[in-house]
Amino acid sequence: MELANRIAAFLNENKLKATPSYMHEEELREQLEDGHFDLVIALGGDGTMLRAGHFCAPLGIPLLGINQGHFGFLIELEEGEWRSMLPRLATGDFHYEERMLIHVELWRDEKMQGDWEALNEALVGRGSLARPVHLAAILDGRPLTTYVADGLIIASATGSTAYALAAGGPILPPQMRNMVLVPVAPHLSMDRAIVLDEGSTIRVELVKGEDAVLSVDGQQSIEVKLGDWVDLRASPHSLRFLRFQEPGYFYQRLLSIMDNNPSAGMVD
Repeated sequence: MELANRIAAFLNENKLKATPSYMHEEELREQLEDGHFDLVIALGGDGTMLRAGHFCAPLGIPLLGINQGHFGFLIELEEGEWRSMLPRLATGDFHYEERMLIHVELWRDEKMQGDWEALNEALVGRGSLARPVHLAAILDGRPLTTYVADGLIIASATGSTAYALAAGGPILPPQMRNMVLVPVAPHLSMDRAIVLDEGSTIRVELVKGEDAVLSVDGQQSIEVKLGDWVDLRASPHSLRFLRFQEPGYFYQRLLSIMDNNPSAGMVD
């Protein structure tokens, strides 16, 4: 909050009205829905950006991140850069980058149990039992394959550098509106990642297994029962990141982070 106060004071000095937020998340959501803000600046790491993105995307409010975490794949500015860069907000010297979200629905007995928006990915996989699950993947209404695995990641281009990358998936340019399927620890079944065509719909059905779960952007797991299915497609909403850097920043930043992993060697 000390940094938030300093940034807000700096912006106000530069004739940009800014308010540091002490609000609970629900109160903040109400303020955003009431149209009080044109931009959200999030201070933290990628987890903070994910939470802020879930607020901003449905409302079309741009999001700018200042890093106080470890990785910062989604972050635009490091903590020491904001004084030199934020005055560019007043002159319009920035651009927006649109990121696709994935619309996720859980169905049971022809009734939708819930729906969510994922910036990174959805995971359908095993719960606490160390047994693989059998997941039938149906692409655009046609059977694709059945995975026997710990789980299946369905990631956006943004999420291709998150859990999907750790599981061996490809890196997609962030502006792509494609999804990628990445199995987790597959056993004698399809073990390659598949990039889906833009506009595709994928259904993932639990056909065998117990104690399965659905997790969206790493949030609290939702129980998936035998016969349940998860429908996934591109969301009508996009998240708008505010960027100061040139478009080629993505690969430079990615390789810099991977070459200098800030988590490597960390001990609890």
